[in-house]
Amino acid sequence: MQTRNAVLDEFARVVSSAMGAASGVRSEVESRIRDQFERILNQMDLVSRAEFEVMKAVAVAAREENESLKEKLETLESRLERLEK
Repeated sequence: MQTRNAVLDEFARVVSSAMGAASGVRSEVESRIRDQFERILNQMDLVSRAEFEVMKAVAVAAREENESLKEKLETLESRLERLEK
């Protein structure tokens, strides 16, 4: 029985070492993939979320101003039509 335990203990140590090595390899692969994705994204010239939100707010404000000016223009055109009659 003790021979089996020694063999099993050795096997457990080997498996444990292999799992540790596999974990290290996994971490290294993840790190390299993350680095590669960062390089690709940096080359794509993308905007940050903060920049996007700022421009979105600018676009909303411009649209609201455009709608307001459109209403004022329609009101002025209506007045002008009445004066011309």
